[in-house]
Amino acid sequence: MTRAGRTSPALRATIDIDIQDTQWLTHLRTARALCRRAALAALVGAPRRLPTDVALAIALAGDTAARVLNRDFRGKDKPTNVLSFPADARATAPGAPRFLGDIVLARQTVAREARAQHKRLADHLTHLVVHGTLHLLGYDHEIDAEAVRMERLEVRILTGLGIPDPYRIPSPPA
Repeated sequence: MTRAGRTSPALRATIDIDIQDTQWLTHLRTARALCRRAALAALVGAPRRLPTDVALAIALAGDTAARVLNRDFRGKDKPTNVLSFPADARATAPGAPRFLGDIVLARQTVAREARAQHKRLADHLTHLVVHGTLHLLGYDHEIDAEAVRMERLEVRILTGLGIPDPYRIPSPPA
């Protein structure tokens, strides 16, 4: 298990990356940097007001870990691509950065989806980190109007990162 934490000077956001499945780095050596960049873009790009200092944690896990969490916390006994666990704002210690919560990504599911959707793994991972970070900020997609708002925000943030609209169905490669 490898940990890396860095602080962004613009927002003073601490983004901890926990590599639980080392195969992430075998298939995508830039996974840490992509996660950090995506989370920071979501924090900066979301119109929600944030405290000066924030923190969040991202776990790059495998399907087994995601399946257990999905079963235990959502009652769905299957792996899923991304899980977000928003933190209770009152749980932050005085003087500490406001902890927003945890994001967990399942390597095999993310890779399988990227292949099936003809997307680059890096782009799909970036999208899911943006998506998960927005969940930590209170965005959701349970109601159609909220889903539309969240998807538009994701597309805008991803466009700023040079990533195509993930909701547009691409043509299979020739």
